[in-house]
Amino acid sequence: MLSHRLPLARLRRSGRPPKPFNPIKALPNHRLFTQNSQLLLVSRAIPRPHLPFLHPATGARSSPEVPRNQLQYQLARLLTTERKLYLKDQLWKGAKYTVYGWAALVLLAMMTFGIQSEVADRRFPAPPEWTKWSRFFYRTAKAREIPHPQTGLTDWSKIGHEYLDLLRRLEDPSIDGQGLRPILQDEGDLYVAGIGKAGLDISAKSEPWRRGYYTCLMGIAKASENRDGWVEDTTRGLVFPPEMVIGPSNPRPKPIPYGAMAAPHEEDCIPAFEPAETCYMKILTTQGFNTRQRLDAALAYADWLDFKGLSSTAEEMYDWGLDIAMGALPLGVDNVIDIKTGVINSKATYISANVLLATTSMAYHHARNTNVAAALPIFLSVLRARRQLPNPTSADTERKPYADSTLSPLFSFFRSLIVTPPYPEAPPTGDEVPFRTPAAICEEAAVMCHIGEILFASSGASSYATMPSNTSVGPPIATTATTGQLKNQQLGLSWTRESVDLAEETINLAERDDLEARDKCSECLAVGMENWSTMVSKLLKDERKARAGPQQKNGSSRFWSSSATTDEGQGRWERESKVVDERLRSVRKILIREADRKDKLLL
Repeated sequence: MLSHRLPLARLRRSGRPPKPFNPIKALPNHRLFTQNSQLLLVSRAIPRPHLPFLHPATGARSSPEVPRNQLQYQLARLLTTERKLYLKDQLWKGAKYTVYGWAALVLLAMMTFGIQSEVADRRFPAPPEWTKWSRFFYRTAKAREIPHPQTGLTDWSKIGHEYLDLLRRLEDPSIDGQGLRPILQDEGDLYVAGIGKAGLDISAKSEPWRRGYYTCLMGIAKASENRDGWVEDTTRGLVFPPEMVIGPSNPRPKPIPYGAMAAPHEEDCIPAFEPAETCYMKILTTQGFNTRQRLDAALAYADWLDFKGLSSTAEEMYDWGLDIAMGALPLGVDNVIDIKTGVINSKATYISANVLLATTSMAYHHARNTNVAAALPIFLSVLRARRQLPNPTSADTERKPYADSTLSPLFSFFRSLIVTPPYPEAPPTGDEVPFRTPAAICEEAAVMCHIGEILFASSGASSYATMPSNTSVGPPIATTATTGQLKNQQLGLSWTRESVDLAEETINLAERDDLEARDKCSECLAVGMENWSTMVSKLLKDERKARAGPQQKNGSSRFWSSSATTDEGQGRWERESKVVDERLRSVRKILIREADRKDKLLL
């Protein structure tokens, strides 16, 4: 009871009376929207804040500074303290992730470049003793030699410059040319009149180094052939064909394609590459190359001279090639080739691969220059020599392990990721007697195809050399004069047909990993079928013309009426044409299969 009266007693003892309640002061002041004051969870009702953008513009605010003040109000309203902190955090995260992204892209680019370099090094292996940049130039040039998959073109200008950069490094004693010496050490560099600087003595270098150096020189020569006469604009470093240069020597320049650079001026241009014969002669005068390398350079130079129309000079180079092949034969081996005619002796027992290559190239040269009397005996002697080659032994034909296993590709892939493959072994020098492998049989088919083409085209020839009696494939060639154009054409057709049969049989029996045989046989098969189809078309046209004309009583008309016509009214060459059409369908499938295989290898 007493406890309930204590508050009232205390109120009465205070001398000051309580103030009356003022509702205006009880309410808090209006909180500005842009201020960040502490909010209580339990508070009285707060009236609606005064927002500046909700107030109508008054006369005092209609001054020119109204937009600036309004912008300040808007920014003040939007950029609150929480939002400023949020934006700072987002900017920091954006900068951080940007740095991380660029770093990841740089690392990814470096990793991609390394993987591509490793793949290119395994696809186009360079000598391991070369420096890094020399190997890079080599791989880049070799990769550029592959035609573009869409356009099918090859940029020989870039290839040539890549090889030139590589050559400068290889011949620089401070980079990759340690140990190179001039041929005449006492007299210094040797220069050949009309050619330029002669080769060097590279015998102190290893075989991989010499092989890469040879590939570099041959690449420059090939680029020079494909860019013969092109010029380089020294002001821009671009290469142009000669017909587009503006100058006195070319009064009517060819227009530049749309979208390309402006045409160069003659006073600003220099030859893009040295003549091809400079590189070929440099190879031929270099000490350290083997017989096959020197022979390939001589034959390539002779083929280039043939292309330029210098047949007499080209024949001298082919003779030089024969001398190179004969000079590398073992001691005591004589009378292999008749130097005057280029025919291989039928009694020769040691016929190297270089001898076969040199004589076959000589026959091609005579055939291109319509010298049938000189080309045909050489082809026949080459065919006889190839059929007398020894068969490979069991040790030579022994297949590699895992060749037939379905897991061999997978095993090889994982093994290549762990173990770096060694540099490829040196190819044969060509001084040995080759074996009669599937690739050699395809070479026989190619020689037979050329013999058939020569016989079919040489309708005016009177006599030919005798075919060896020990040959078992191919029709014989008579020693007496032929009876006329028709018989020559039939004889050439039979040789072509035999070559197609041999090439198709060999490519079907060749192993999967025998890429050399499959490539040669597919090429010979394509050329043989084309020649066969062309020959039959011409004979069919002549047959129809003869049957449509008057029946004259001569040997030719009796031949057509008796043997070339059947009871159904179809001639011999009409039936032959149907056989060719059927054969083309089967051969086309083989060629498409081989083309797909090559495309997969290129990828």
